[in-house]
Order: sequence, then structure tokens, then C-alpha cells
Amino acid sequence: MPTYYITTLNIIIPIFVILILLEIFYANIINKSFVIRSMDTLSSLCSGLTNVIRDVLGLTIIIVSYSFMVNNFALFTIKTTWITYVVAFIGIDFAGYWVHRINHRINYFWNHHIVHHSSEEFNLACALRQSISNFFSLTFVFLVPTAIVGVPAEVITFLAPLHLFAQYWYHTRLIGNLGFLEYILVTPSHHRVHHAINEEYLDKNLSQIFIIWDKLFGTFQKELNEVPPVYGVKRPVRSWNPIFINFTHLMVLIKDAWRTNNWYDKLRIWFMPTGWRPKDVENEFPIVSIDPSNDYEKYYPNLSLKLQIWSWIQYTLVFCFMMYFINNLYRISFVEGIQYAVFLYVSIYGLTSLMDQDSYAWIFEIGKSLFGFVLIIFYGDWFFISTYSDYAITLLQIYFVSSSTIVLYFSYYEKKLIPVIN
Repeated sequence: MPTYYITTLNIIIPIFVILILLEIFYANIINKSFVIRSMDTLSSLCSGLTNVIRDVLGLTIIIVSYSFMVNNFALFTIKTTWITYVVAFIGIDFAGYWVHRINHRINYFWNHHIVHHSSEEFNLACALRQSISNFFSLTFVFLVPTAIVGVPAEVITFLAPLHLFAQYWYHTRLIGNLGFLEYILVTPSHHRVHHAINEEYLDKNLSQIFIIWDKLFGTFQKELNEVPPVYGVKRPVRSWNPIFINFTHLMVLIKDAWRTNNWYDKLRIWFMPTGWRPKDVENEFPIVSIDPSNDYEKYYPNLSLKLQIWSWIQYTLVFCFMMYFINNLYRISFVEGIQYAVFLYVSIYGLTSLMDQDSYAWIFEIGKSLFGFVLIIFYGDWFFISTYSDYAITLLQIYFVSSSTIVLYFSYYEKKLIPVIN
């Protein structure tokens, strides 16, 4: 993983966290027109961690690298000037529009994107709901034009994370119409439409930075005063667990492909429009799809204040584990990196399962702690943490024991109760 990306993460993550806290304060204390819910925000933050872990390990299959394309397809050799960066940024945005559109319109690829739309709220934290289930990338297909004109690979590498991070700010309900900018950029108003499941808004406003792509390709929709956006997905995931959410649609596809008696349907289900199911399976195994025009149950388990506080403490500790991981990745082997990633993923799965009040949450918590002990015994350290403090290993062991004990307590005493929140 390039040092540049790690450095960018170290800068951008604190900025994102500060902005989320400011939005929560303003929405809940000053504005009070809507409430940003604690556990929904925490689920989004956990999803952000899973994506960063995956990205820093480079666990995405690149079918054709951009470097290969520019080395073999370029018709020109161009100097790297500011114009090169402008052309590259526009090219990345064009590619982003089409990949985004495919993610929305094709059954298999919706699984790559469902986690981003899974929140039934709309706020800055939702922007962090990024996928870990996109095992391969199609972006290269739509970057062919920039490769042909000779935009260097290092320019694309530099701009790609900046283009992604520039999509953060418009995930908010606190910013209204922005006047002339509405004709140029993707704004909060445009993106509220995109995240809505109202029939008028479904699969609209797929652009990422420049709204021109939606207007050119027929997917633009203005936010309507008479149609307030309803957020989420048509088939609610009803979970705070981002790892589960990442694969929930894929599980539906696998089950449907297995259950259908039609061999043609077994093959085509993957490439049909999003939501399509074989008729025989749809009749025998119906899936509830919500009607946004009516009130419906928002997912919000009735957690005690103690459990909510513990969830935030646990998240903070996992966040610290992750920051240590990405900043010490250069010191460890790929295998050790995978081991650390497994520890982090099990930690997040256990935490968010506890937030869901799942009866098996304690198994993941104890499994995480046992795995942590095994790593310490095997390596005689915790990924070089002893070089920073003589007490670090002892503190880690205390954490593993106390965390497991606390989760066992909550697993026994917290009862699952999901109220309706309109």
C-alpha cells in the first residue's frame, strides 16, 4: 500500500470524525429538525473501518491495471501539467458514474453497493458505509479513454483517493439548495434524492462529483418539496453489522439460484436488473419489500444506555487497533497483516452483533480474545507493540479478559426488543 494513501488516511480520518461530531451536535442540539441516532452512526463508523482494512491490504482483484492500459494503449505521451490532472479527474468521475450505475442496475453488482444505502438515515457518517464485497473492480473499463490519451498512472493513483474523499461532504440533510452550484456539482440535495427509495427518486443522481453525467445520460432528478426522501433500501437489512450487510444480497442470489428449478434462471439471475428473482422462487419464498409512501418500522433495537456506552468504548478501542495497524503495516509481513485483519474483522462482527442483540455475539468476542492471546503467544509480542511500551502486552491481555467478561454480561442481561420508530 503506497505511503501516500496511509498519509492521506491519517489526515482525512480525524477531519471526517470532527465533521460527524459537529453534524451530530448541530442536528440534535441546535437544529432539532431531525435526530442523528447513536447506533446507526456507530454502524456506519464500523463499516468505514472494514473498508479501510480491506483497502490497505489491497484485497481487490484488479482485472487489468491502469498501468498496463496506459503502457499498451496510449496513443500519446503527455507531460504531467495541471491540465493532465483536470483531464484525469474528469476521467475518474466519468468512470465513477458508470461503475455506480452498474452497481445499481445489475443484480450481482448491487451486492457491491448495498451497504452504502443500508442506513435508514442520511448523514455524514453514512458516507463511510463503503463496501468490502466488491472483490474485483470494473473501473478500468471506463478509464480506457484516459489511458488512450496517455494520462500517466501516477496521476490516477494520486487523484483516485481525493476523488473518493470529495464525495463525503454531500451526505447531509443540513445543507439546502446551493444555487448555481446545483447545475455543476453533486450537492446534498442531489444526493438525498440518490439515497431515497421513493419511486420518483429510485436509481437517480448517480454522478459522484459533476452532476453533468446524470443530465447527459438521463438519470437526473431534482429534489421535490412535495416528496420528502425516505432513506434505506427496498428490502431492509435490519442489522447494524456491516459485514453481514455486505453479503446479504449475495446470499439472496445464491439461495435463489440454488432453489429455482429453471436452469436458465440459475445462470441469468446474476446479470438481471437489481431485485429480479425467478418466478418459482419468488412465489415460494417471498421477500418483503417496503412501500416508502407508508410508515414503516425503522430498525432500532432498544438497547440500554450501558450497552450503548460500552459499544462506543469498544468501537474506540477497535479504531485505535486499526490506526496502529495501518501505521505499522510496513513493519509486518502480508501473512501477519491478514492475521491482524482477521482480528479486526472479528472484533467488528462481535461488536455490531452485540448491537443487534444477537444471541451469538459473545462467541465472536471470546473468539477474538482467544485469537489475540494466540497471536501474543506465537509471536511473543503484538506486532512490535513492545517497542513502544513495556506494559503494552499486559494491557492487551487485561483488555481481552475484561472485554469478553463485559460482553458475556450484556449477552445474558440484554433482551431483544425492536420498537417502531417513525
